Amino acid sequence: MAQADIEKQAPTSPWQVTKISSEGVVNSPDVLAREEPLEIRLNGQSIAVTMRTPGQDEELAAGFLWTERLIEKPESLISIGHCPGKTEEERDNIVLAYVDGVSEALDVGWQRNFTATSSCGICGKASIAAVRQAAEPIQSDIRVAADVLHGLPKTLREAQETFDRTGALHAAGLFDREGELILLREDVGRHNAVDKVVGAALFRKMLPLENSLVLVSGRAGFEIVQKCLLAGVPIVAAVGAPSSLAVELAAESGMTLIGFLRDSSMNVYTGAERIKS
Repeated sequence: MAQADIEKQAPTSPWQVTKISSEGVVNSPDVLAREEPLEIRLNGQSIAVTMRTPGQDEELAAGFLWTERLIEKPESLISIGHCPGKTEEERDNIVLAYVDGVSEALDVGWQRNFTATSSCGICGKASIAAVRQAAEPIQSDIRVAADVLHGLPKTLREAQETFDRTGALHAAGLFDREGELILLREDVGRHNAVDKVVGAALFRKMLPLENSLVLVSGRAGFEIVQKCLLAGVPIVAAVGAPSSLAVELAAESGMTLIGFLRDSSMNVYTGAERIKS
């Protein structure tokens, strides 16, 4: 990949800031987390635009297609990659996916057809009921020790290279039952970070993720639980709070949902039987 192409996919951009403090005014270089639009096209049809941090765009698009149930079998994905467009913007910010046998979801109100902000992945969904109907209940006998869970936030934080430079990115980490970090992805959108993890798992033929758990660096909103449910994740944890709708979906689906995960405490909202004291 050429240097110019690497820079276009870089997760950060340099910026000059003016720092004002009790010690005076100083001009100083800074690093910003990049936020750019990504259009996802499925078999030539534009289905979504999401604001994302460039990098792992193919994983993001594949994860999106999976967690929106636009593909239901890994082998259905024929090809995925950036658009060979005429303009630089098209080449950098459009991903083309071709699949064999598009899910009927496109015909029953599952399609987004909207621009998602980096903070919201569920807004504009045609029907929340469609989310609940699309996923099978979690079937997993995984159990994880409480002390393993307490150590996850530190592991996740230490692996967040881009956050260290910008302080502005969410992270999603996929762990095994022993607390080993399998995958980590960062993005300005917490739902995008989860989609990137799911997409990476899809490429690695790891789905469903019935023997793994996911930790997100922010709150656990409905869209986070929805995406993890559709990837078969039995335990979802967050360093922040869950929403009421997220808790309801987790309870209905047999998922273990944890909030306010710290090094010495946690709130288990559903599925406490999977936590070993």
